[in-house]
Amino acid sequence: MGHLPVERTGEAVRDSIVAALAQMPTGLRRTLTWDQGAEMSEHRAFTMATDMAVYFCEPASPWQRGTNENTNGLLRQYLPKGSDLSSHNLEALTAITDELNGRPRKSLGWDTPAERMAALLDTT
Repeated sequence: MGHLPVERTGEAVRDSIVAALAQMPTGLRRTLTWDQGAEMSEHRAFTMATDMAVYFCEPASPWQRGTNENTNGLLRQYLPKGSDLSSHNLEALTAITDELNGRPRKSLGWDTPAERMAALLDTT
């Protein structure tokens, strides 16, 4: 989890996501699924910078991003919808991230996201 820039222009969002993904091994960066928001207007430049395809969901079709929507629901246990994330410091957001990444998930065969990521990092 990270902060998006205050300025939500396509360029600012692109640069923020590119910087965040640069910390991840190339082999683990495959695709990005986004809604129809204008903040991803720089998706072509994003793809050029990261070699990642960007897929867009159809409007009003949250089931096309099932894992994303499930994660949003988990986040709502800590941060109600509409929360201003800029009012939370990085330490607080990291604690939430660590807690969620430590929860076993049925979709991962009851592994935690942290365990699965560690295994993937060991193989890259």
